[in-house]
Amino acid sequence: MNHGELNLLAFDTSTEHLSVAVQRGGDGARFTHAGAGGAQASAALIPAVQALLARAGLALPDLRAIVFGRGPGSFTGLRTACSVAQGLGWGAGVPVLPVDTLLAVAEAARQHTAALPDWHGEKEALRVLALLDARMGEVYAAEYAWLPAAGWQTLAVPAVLPPEALTTPPAGALLAGNAARVYEDRLPEAVRALPRADVLPTAEALLDLAPALLTAGQAVPAEQALPLYIRDKVAQTTAERNRR
Repeated sequence: MNHGELNLLAFDTSTEHLSVAVQRGGDGARFTHAGAGGAQASAALIPAVQALLARAGLALPDLRAIVFGRGPGSFTGLRTACSVAQGLGWGAGVPVLPVDTLLAVAEAARQHTAALPDWHGEKEALRVLALLDARMGEVYAAEYAWLPAAGWQTLAVPAVLPPEALTTPPAGALLAGNAARVYEDRLPEAVRALPRADVLPTAEALLDLAPALLTAGQAVPAEQALPLYIRDKVAQTTAERNRR
């Protein structure tokens, strides 16, 4: 599949930022929206979707899939993304494509790196340690490699852990996400020394990931739009906060 064949809607609400995009398959044009996430995403997401579809001249049934960041991330944000994907997909008879948010971070980092003057283009492999702030003194972490002939490969699946517990990828890896600036003084020295891309999961990154994932058969019926939770707790007790 190439981008020109696909009408897609994509959104991510897993962080404090809301990102929405529509891709029009006929000419590959993209229409994007960025705004405040968190608690505000539930009210802002559907109007943003409607506005972008109108700009693109598309209706929901015209879509090949609804692509969304499934987590890990904010519990409230993930519930918003899943419920909206389910509702829109179910009503329009359109499948959904759940995507790991840390993979979207890695793809956003690849896009960021590709814009740098010393980048040698898509012929160059890339290894990414993707980190997002998980709050409560922890990070969401996963490791990926992008290979020119094979695309993205998962080297370490998403996990939640203290920053001090991170292991260091080989030299030349890229540190991506928002957790490094939050936990700068708690990262292992070798991780702190990695080159960085201060990026978040974006709807445009989801659009770029979608063709390969659709080809791999990862789209599912709307009722299977489920979040990826890798932490059971959403809050700490007073004693736990005091110990930290």
